Amino acid sequence: MTVHVFGHRNPDTDAICSALAYADFLKRTTRPDAIAACCGAPNERTEFALRQAKVALPRIIMDVRPELEDICNREVVFARPTDVFYDVYQLMNAHGLRSIPVLDDNDRLLGLLTLLDLLELVFVGNVDPTSSRGVRSSLKSIVSVLGGKFQYEIDAEEQENLIVTVGAMSAGGFTDRLKEFPPEQLLVVSGDRPTIQLPALEMGVRALVVTGGFELSSGLIELARNRGVAVITSPLDTATTTMRIKAAQIVEDAIERNFESLPAKMPVTEAKQRIYRSTQAVFPVTDNNKLIGVLSKSDLVHPPRPELVLVDHNELGQAVEGADEADIIEVLDHHRLGGSLKSTGPMRFMMDPVGSTCTLVARLFRQAKIDPEPGIALCMASGIISDTLYLRSPTTTDVDRDILQWLQGYCKVDLEQFATDFFQVGSALRTCTPDKVVREDCKQFEEGGKRFSISQIEEIGFDLFWQRKTELSKALERLCQELQLEFSALLITDISSNGSLLLMSSEPEGWEEINYPQLEDNLYKLDNVVSRKKQLLPLISSLLELTPNL
Repeated sequence: MTVHVFGHRNPDTDAICSALAYADFLKRTTRPDAIAACCGAPNERTEFALRQAKVALPRIIMDVRPELEDICNREVVFARPTDVFYDVYQLMNAHGLRSIPVLDDNDRLLGLLTLLDLLELVFVGNVDPTSSRGVRSSLKSIVSVLGGKFQYEIDAEEQENLIVTVGAMSAGGFTDRLKEFPPEQLLVVSGDRPTIQLPALEMGVRALVVTGGFELSSGLIELARNRGVAVITSPLDTATTTMRIKAAQIVEDAIERNFESLPAKMPVTEAKQRIYRSTQAVFPVTDNNKLIGVLSKSDLVHPPRPELVLVDHNELGQAVEGADEADIIEVLDHHRLGGSLKSTGPMRFMMDPVGSTCTLVARLFRQAKIDPEPGIALCMASGIISDTLYLRSPTTTDVDRDILQWLQGYCKVDLEQFATDFFQVGSALRTCTPDKVVREDCKQFEEGGKRFSISQIEEIGFDLFWQRKTELSKALERLCQELQLEFSALLITDISSNGSLLLMSSEPEGWEEINYPQLEDNLYKLDNVVSRKKQLLPLISSLLELTPNL
């Protein structure tokens, strides 16, 4: 099973680059099936970094809840409407199946064929003698089921409604019996009895089946050609031959066309509710009426759960949608321990208070004595540069500095110049709508039972912020209302001055204790504050602790 390596929602450069790098590390060590993924589009700076590194964007997956296409059986046993009972029954019996889908010649789903309907097709008789003797098939199919051969063949592949008559009586009585049916539909079964074969040929029946391995004489064969009668020789006795001919009936009339199919993209949890009371044995899984697999109710009892590795976060509230229904096998992070994460079994959990998750990934490469490819090295360097503001953030540690210097040896660009170019790219205030600005790098938290969000953008100077302050404030209020939060905050960090502005959707009770200058309503100046994780979040947490009844 594939393991997906995910960063947090609204991913920043560190989240995406650490996912790409750690997936590469896992592929080269313990999990060759590891795939990097993200639950949101990268921002412009991240795209710049990946272009410079010549590393492809991770796969965007917004929801990891398993869908039917993930668990259905894709090795499908199916029938065609022109297949015959004998072949289909053998097929179902060999695979132990009670029901199979039926496809047309263009592989479109026509319906289902159950074992019970299949048996009724052949073994349930009818009071009408013509119907009870009827077999809808082709002479070619009949020869195949009998294991016989043609002594004289004519229009063998044509699907026909045939009437089976066994020549097991006197010649006179049999001749009278033949007159009861249209000769062009009659399929006469006879042993080595010329007295039966001759009148059948003279009457011009559709076909004559000679049992017991016998063949017609040259004279009778000539008569068959003249009268347009196909001649089949069967190696079986008359009774067995007759049964086999009935088993050559095509299955089209037994197809159940009133059935329920399930879309490939349907979540497993939704499918369980939908088919719980259904009596249907098997459920086709389709994509635009194209069959991609089948599943039974038993397949939904304990469906396989996706495997995830979380990087740059450890809280379910920040994880990809559906993470609570997955097996989280590993966490690699440098943030606080959120407390909301649960697992069904043991997991590897690595946390270290460094400036970037990419630092932790690069350290694993270094400890394993694995040389990263130049693109992956630059990818990891980008995450460190972004999260530490090129080693100027208070979250920066000596480990970050050491690892970044180590990565320089594998990168084909000068990291100092790269950092300058990186921060000049992608001003959110210059290129994004207000709603996108407050959502681009947004994380949700919970303290004292109160849920809130903190978004952060990095700019060079605050000029653009002052131009867009009013619309950003309204966007922040909309975000808070949409997510049903206590409040939402936007930290605008000036890379050049190492200071920030803090814009709030509203000020919770006790906010007057913030002890930073207030510039306007809901707007504060935070000198030397650049880290959401190490500076702003602890500040907010301490304020909320002062108002436990908030």
